[in-house]
Amino acid sequence: MSKRFDKLPLTHVEAAVSISLTRVRAGTIAVLAAASLVLAACGADADDDTATGDGKTLKLWHYEGPNSAMGVAWTEAIKQFEASHPGVKVQFEDKQFEQIRQNAGMILNSDEAPDIMEYNKGNATAGLLSKQGLLTDLTGEASKRGWDKIGPSLQTTSRYDADGIMGDGKWFGVPNYAEYVMVYYNKDLFAKHKVQVPTTLAEFEAAMDTFVKAGVPPLSVGGAEYPAQQIFYELALSKANRSFVDSYELYKGKVDFKGPEFTYAANTFADWVKKGYIPKNSAGIKADPMGVAWTQGKFPMVISGSWWYGRFVAEAKSFQWGTFLFPGNTLHPGSGGNIWVVPEKSKNKSLAYDFIDITMKPEIQNLLGNSGGVPVLADPAGITDPKSKELIDNFNKITSTDGLAFYPDWPAPGYYDVLVAGVQHLINGTKSPTAVLDEIAKPYNDNLTSLGK
Repeated sequence: MSKRFDKLPLTHVEAAVSISLTRVRAGTIAVLAAASLVLAACGADADDDTATGDGKTLKLWHYEGPNSAMGVAWTEAIKQFEASHPGVKVQFEDKQFEQIRQNAGMILNSDEAPDIMEYNKGNATAGLLSKQGLLTDLTGEASKRGWDKIGPSLQTTSRYDADGIMGDGKWFGVPNYAEYVMVYYNKDLFAKHKVQVPTTLAEFEAAMDTFVKAGVPPLSVGGAEYPAQQIFYELALSKANRSFVDSYELYKGKVDFKGPEFTYAANTFADWVKKGYIPKNSAGIKADPMGVAWTQGKFPMVISGSWWYGRFVAEAKSFQWGTFLFPGNTLHPGSGGNIWVVPEKSKNKSLAYDFIDITMKPEIQNLLGNSGGVPVLADPAGITDPKSKELIDNFNKITSTDGLAFYPDWPAPGYYDVLVAGVQHLINGTKSPTAVLDEIAKPYNDNLTSLGK
């Protein structure tokens, strides 16, 4: 779910990943380690016979809010690109995440395809488009321009095999940030109700009981989009290990949807609705209203991703707030961030490659970090914003234990909508946990059958 992910005027705060989460067992690494990326000189390659456009226009799509960390960084990257490419203009089009998610295949198979665009990573998205032949193979450029020097975990979501499965194969995208899910909490409400930051799932539920008894709904939840399914996945991960994640996400083993992980998640999620932890009206709430309600101080907590961090810094001004990782878990939803892809029908591929280079420059990466994100290739000394440093610390806790578990909607095409419908049934009580597990198991297993797994 990837960023999951309405087009919001919010900040996608991103964290750098340098862990090893390939299709082979992942290892741990440090974040923001000193790194050097060999970047090719700007300027269109006259020998690139794929550059069939006019060489004077770069058609760029992304869905980051203009005031977000990513939006600020990409705006500066556009300025630097135009300055280093005299006579070339960037034709930027601001798109919605859902617009691209739902229509990418149709758009990229037409003459309306952009030269470069931001896209969601994973088997069900970038993997599917690569399998369909809609994305340019970037393997040669990755080697020539030094993109293959990024951390192994970032390469996991950059590379896809012939079946569109991430981790191995050719390069079809270049990420420049990472992300993870956490709990944002209102320190003022915690102090008012004498609630301590929980460190275990039992303490977390006890804290939510305290708020419910005081007539305060504990969690702001968006059931109509990605947030609720990430809570469901956090609950599954509380009973999971790395083998479960590798089986579910990378098809390295069979997944039992009636096993302890998903059974616990479905039953506990439904129980949280009954206990009042998850509001019963949240099935129809989208991500943006969920976040706004939290910034207005209406809820003590919201469980969502690092992409909100910068927006909360800018908008949650009426109270003190902080974050903590989902209590008791060693595995958390998260991954390398969304990726730059070059459509196969791009008319100015050389320009697209040059733009990617500029977004990876330390100057742009530092700007991203100090605007509310945690970049991949910044100079650590250049990150001075204290909130960004706090974000990095939490992310280091995850990477130090090999704790990134990707997102629940990644395994199969169309699985995002399947999971949205499933958690909505749990919120509304229209289906039992067992029936919901059957509902989400079928398309997952159908996808495996189609792949001959």
